[in-house]
Amino acid sequence: MQNHPRDLSLASAPVSSLFEQPRSPDDWRAYELSAGALESFDARGFVTGVRILDGAQVDTLRDELARLVHPSHPGNSLFYEYHSNESVDPSQVLFHALGAWRPAFRMAAFQLLGGPVRQFHDQLFAKPAGDGGVVAWHQDYSYWTWTRPMAHLSCWIALDDATTENGCLWYVPGSHRWGLLPITGLTGDMNAIDRVLDDEQRKAFANRVAIELPKGHATFHHPLLIHGSYENRSPRPRRATVLNVVRDGVRSNPAALDPAKYAKLSFPILPQDEALGGRFYPLLFDPDRELGARRAAVPVIARAS
Repeated sequence: MQNHPRDLSLASAPVSSLFEQPRSPDDWRAYELSAGALESFDARGFVTGVRILDGAQVDTLRDELARLVHPSHPGNSLFYEYHSNESVDPSQVLFHALGAWRPAFRMAAFQLLGGPVRQFHDQLFAKPAGDGGVVAWHQDYSYWTWTRPMAHLSCWIALDDATTENGCLWYVPGSHRWGLLPITGLTGDMNAIDRVLDDEQRKAFANRVAIELPKGHATFHHPLLIHGSYENRSPRPRRATVLNVVRDGVRSNPAALDPAKYAKLSFPILPQDEALGGRFYPLLFDPDRELGARRAAVPVIARAS
């Protein structure tokens, strides 16, 4: 880990030995999601409780996070966005290299996207102990319309045990079938989304579910699934890393952005209709290369675009 390049957007491959990589197509079997898990994702818009990290790996990433969030960290200039309670990292620091190349994550992403997987961007989230901040109900793709078609996936990995007390994620099952709703904001008002829902959708909120997770476990969700998180009422932090990926072939669509907003963006957006790729959007999983003839035996969801 000591020899990794400072700017890891220049390294589109694992840079440490923290995660053992499969050496043959058969080695990937251990990481496959079951057919039942895929059916759950298709019906509810999410699959949860997937083990991604072991205890030692969680400890390594938490130590790395503690350094990254310090205002004086020498690598902070590599972040495209850095906030007091949220940081967004497009494949440029050690965290990405350690998380996005985890075999369990890559196999699940391939199965849920139904094809080769590219890095989109990753995030570090931290709710400090006793923090009143919330992430209001939203759909991830609302903020990603500068790419098309919609073939995206989010993976939220707990670095602490996530509970209702310390601000775990909440999902509205089946809301991924509601289509794209207007943006109502990410902070402050957990009830803001009510303004854009119809009566049936409001009733569905009564069935929202808390996604409590042990550390090292993950939940995967559809880009249109409505989700959010409440404040941390506990005496301990709630930290997580989120890996966002796309199916290979997704293209840049900056024409969908308001020109004034586009001019203020701090992360790289490719020219109109150029396929995501290259330095900032590396290929994480190529099923032909990794699985070969076994590819046809691995169950996947054929994601509609």
